[in-house]
Amino acid sequence: MTDLSRRTALGLTAALAAAPTAARADDAAPIIMVSTWDFGRIANQAGWERRLAGGSALDMVEAGGRVAEADPTNTSVGLGGWPDRDGKVTLDACVMTWAGDVGAVCALEDVNHAVSVARAVMEKTPHTMLVGEGARRFALDQGFQTAVMPTPQAEAAWREWLKTADYAPRINRENLDWRATPGGPGNHDTIGLLAIGADGHMAGACTTSGLAFKMRGRVGDSPIIGAGLYVDDEVGAATATGVGEDVVRVVGSHSVVEGMRAGLDPTTACRRVIERLARLRGDKIARSQVAFLALDRHGRAGGFALQPGFTYAVTTAQGDTRIVRADSLFS
Repeated sequence: MTDLSRRTALGLTAALAAAPTAARADDAAPIIMVSTWDFGRIANQAGWERRLAGGSALDMVEAGGRVAEADPTNTSVGLGGWPDRDGKVTLDACVMTWAGDVGAVCALEDVNHAVSVARAVMEKTPHTMLVGEGARRFALDQGFQTAVMPTPQAEAAWREWLKTADYAPRINRENLDWRATPGGPGNHDTIGLLAIGADGHMAGACTTSGLAFKMRGRVGDSPIIGAGLYVDDEVGAATATGVGEDVVRVVGSHSVVEGMRAGLDPTTACRRVIERLARLRGDKIARSQVAFLALDRHGRAGGFALQPGFTYAVTTAQGDTRIVRADSLFS
């Protein structure tokens, strides 16, 4: 047995033997919004304010997603996203409502706020997904403005990467600052958001600039309903972050929701899918990150990751927000 195989086996044994973890990240009050990574704190604040103004769960997650997309220092989402290997920034996003309405865009160029374009696809077309030039043309027809991407900082990172073109994804890059690691390797870029509106209905969104220095045309899990995001008002909702190709392999977010439907709490449902992925892929994911975040219809939240370092933001109806560090299969 190789060292990596032994590590995978030991991690699985420990995880399978562990008792279920707490179902609620904040025991003081039901949670009404969660989002992935530390920058989810600001996104949640925007969502909470939208709820106070009478917005729906869909309004909440869109507002939060737009905050992340508008931040030029966020290298994994929207305007500040790092480009692909050809120097082009392409954006992916999806939204889903409690009623099963969905909208998505893939490989959107020259237009920021992919989360809002995805909502427009859901509300203004008979389709569920638009891609590439078709998505761009639709966005412009709907009045979305063009944006200059990449930013000077993102272009500088790409040009530095070109010196070696060494493609070595780094775990948890969402929580790294490009200013501290200029030209550093990129990985699994996304923000996923889940919310419960004042009417009790749920919605979710996921938006990303995708893997930094990815192959031209690559699309990961983020805009794929059932992989990067899934919402079911009867049970709850889930979203994913990490290497999208591995999330797709297990239809991750849908699998988490189905775990909750079977009676698992959110944290345990996330953990079970991570364990399944580890059994499926073995050594191939030993140096990758995949994580899931779930929110059930009762306001209980939980997350679980393959590797340490995954964090998420939880917000209660009172507007209290805190960052939670998720448990992981490997230490």
